[in-house]
Amino acid sequence: MKCLDIGVALCDKEGVMSQRKLTDMEVQAIKDARHPFAAALTELGLMEAFFNRTPEDIDKLITACVEGFRGSMWRQSEVEGKIPF
Repeated sequence: MKCLDIGVALCDKEGVMSQRKLTDMEVQAIKDARHPFAAALTELGLMEAFFNRTPEDIDKLITACVEGFRGSMWRQSEVEGKIPF
């Protein structure tokens, strides 16, 4: 599948979101992830270190997690020959 190969090539080690402009839905999803991220930080006792961070800093961390997750799913699917969704 040539189109799948092209899509996978776009999801390289640098991540999907660093390669293109985010959609409105992705921007909203990152904003919506701030509360669960804050809850996890609080639960782990790490929230204090993030009090003075900007929303953009937090969004960068969330984006890095999403990119890492997506990249891993694509790499695993290449090995197993499956589409990761």
